[in-house]
Amino acid sequence: MGPVKLWAVSDLHVRHPDNRAVAEDLRPESGDDWLVVAGDVAEQVEDVVRTLALLRSRWARVIWVPGNHELWTRAKEAEPLRGVARYERLVRECRALGVDTPQDPFPVWTGPGGPVVVAPLFLLFDYSFLPDGATTPQEGLAIARSAGVVCTDEFLLHPDPYPDRAAWCAARVQESRARLDAVDPALPTVLVNHWPLTRLPTRVLRHPEFALWCGTTATADWHVRYRARAVVYGHLHIPRVTVEDGVRFVEASLGYPREWKARAERRGRADPVPRQVLPAPATLPDPGTTTTSAATPPAR
Repeated sequence: MGPVKLWAVSDLHVRHPDNRAVAEDLRPESGDDWLVVAGDVAEQVEDVVRTLALLRSRWARVIWVPGNHELWTRAKEAEPLRGVARYERLVRECRALGVDTPQDPFPVWTGPGGPVVVAPLFLLFDYSFLPDGATTPQEGLAIARSAGVVCTDEFLLHPDPYPDRAAWCAARVQESRARLDAVDPALPTVLVNHWPLTRLPTRVLRHPEFALWCGTTATADWHVRYRARAVVYGHLHIPRVTVEDGVRFVEASLGYPREWKARAERRGRADPVPRQVLPAPATLPDPGTTTTSAATPPAR
């Protein structure tokens, strides 16, 4: 048996039978391994709970953050909660399972590569990843609509009781920043969020206008400011590793069946699911790895 490891997976979307089979087959290499689940497990609360319960029965620790799909509200649900109320229900369900959430104390990984604070975050998006030609979110949304790009979040992800999604995002950023500021400055971190923390990963989107629904510029320097050893995210369904300012950014998505099957056929191999976060793999980076210096070191 090898060293204890911290793993990550995202965008399991278990309502698809093929994806559910993948989720049910996920197993650790060691009984002491941890698993980060970076959102979009499912759309129905019951499916989220069932999947996380299974994973928690296998991993020593499971750490979850919500994605946009967990936050969707459909009228056909038995309990169609909206916005913060829906998120709070998911948190309660996770706590009952022994799964860590963004509302719980940050766990400290003490295995190989540690000690490292694993910080699950819930940050949303605020339309600040603007498409070319836009100077305001309103202009960006108009450009996206004219290109035929409108995220389902506009119809199913409700911000109640906040007036809009950007306001909810601002509140989440403020709360998360305060918690990260309180972390021991001697400790590095692994930052976990469903949406990318920087704009760079969205540059490869087939439809660049979709970046509007992919994060916030408010977190552009967090990987530097908070001493990140790695950043884990999902949402884009483009699994790869990029490097910014010397920090590994791990996109850990499974994605929809048509996507991961097409990648496997094209490359002649399946994507690694889950992805190893710590200790940092000694293997060469993915073919799509990008190295850049994207953030200005923040004032302390």
